[in-house]
Amino acid sequence: MGGTRTARTVRTAQGGTVPMTAVTNARVFDGEHVLRETTVVIDGGVVTAVGGDVPAGANVVDAGGGTLLPGLIDAHVHTSEQALAFALRFGVTTELEMQGLWTKPNRARLDGDDALADVRSAGFAITPPGGHPSELFPPGTHFGDSGPAGGPTGGQAPVKPLSTTPQEARDFVPKLVETGSDYIKFMVDDGTVEGHPGLPMLDQATLNAGVAEAHRHGMLTLAHVLTVEATRMAVEAGVDGLAHLFMDRPHDDEIIDLVARSGAFVVPCVVLNASMTGITGADLAEDPRVGSRLDEAWLTTLRRCYGHYPQGRLEDVLDTVGALRAAGVDILAGTDAAFPLPFLGGVAHGASLHRELRYLVQAGLTPVEALRAATSVTARRFGLTDRGRIAVDARADLLLVDGDPTTDISATLDIRAVWRRGTLLAA
Repeated sequence: MGGTRTARTVRTAQGGTVPMTAVTNARVFDGEHVLRETTVVIDGGVVTAVGGDVPAGANVVDAGGGTLLPGLIDAHVHTSEQALAFALRFGVTTELEMQGLWTKPNRARLDGDDALADVRSAGFAITPPGGHPSELFPPGTHFGDSGPAGGPTGGQAPVKPLSTTPQEARDFVPKLVETGSDYIKFMVDDGTVEGHPGLPMLDQATLNAGVAEAHRHGMLTLAHVLTVEATRMAVEAGVDGLAHLFMDRPHDDEIIDLVARSGAFVVPCVVLNASMTGITGADLAEDPRVGSRLDEAWLTTLRRCYGHYPQGRLEDVLDTVGALRAAGVDILAGTDAAFPLPFLGGVAHGASLHRELRYLVQAGLTPVEALRAATSVTARRFGLTDRGRIAVDARADLLLVDGDPTTDISATLDIRAVWRRGTLLAA
């Protein structure tokens, strides 16, 4: 896929200019396929050419046979300014927040900051009073300097859509839309997997009403589900995506067929399920490609685990991902990375998305399919038409790595350079 357009320059948020840049001698994965072309030109914050000659005056970056990828997208996080900065160091140029404060008004001041990953947000999810995730954050939980729930200190107060009836769920949807949520999320969780069985949970009628109202407003819908029964409920309600993968038992053909026929996508967050079973991220923390990019608080968190569901089996989770893939379900890469707190351990922004890609390959996806799960597939399912691909006029959100992650997925961590809107991230 080639192409070109007239080059231009753009001023940075700091008042400087971003030079036209030509990345040459690269293996180019465009978000879908490996291309024949080996040169990509970026200018004015976007890709201006794929293939062709190097423009006169361009700043040349010789990839030396490395691989140029679209910036990665983490389809499930809870984030902060600090976390957005760490994510970008790992080539994660967009984070999709599934509960938090980074809705449109609150993130407006970040839009020009090319030292941070871009962010979209659900705002707060629809859940009953006392429902998930309240059990995870007792009164007085300290989030450091990232503000309540990791959002902007002093920002717009969130809509807290606590709902126990269909009408309450319907009434909250337009409020979430008006206050800048990019999509609508529903918590369908009785606390079983988190070690708090018996939590209040949305019933089917309330879930159905909320999803229908969100669709009436043209909004994408997602459901937090960690059990097979919650998955059935979400699919019956017509959600567009599942923000987790069930882990209370192995899959069977019936549940796989149900998800496949619904057309819903799945963000498995295998790294989170692994942490739930007691698997830490210690080996990832010891990888020098990771340790050099995180601070001690995040490395400490990565070395811990949630550990709330030790009876869970990672092998079952991986088998389920493989079965969904075989059934044609869109798999999206996400981590559920949150905050540097020990009880949220085993997962860190940026770093854990690379581990998630390795888990997806372990589950049966090819390396190219795993890369699509973190680029073009996520962009398509979330309607992010300006990213997730290397193509003319796409955002110049790019990741250059040594090696070939289209055949060896572990090479995604061999990071040489990251660009956000054409701005090269400082080393």
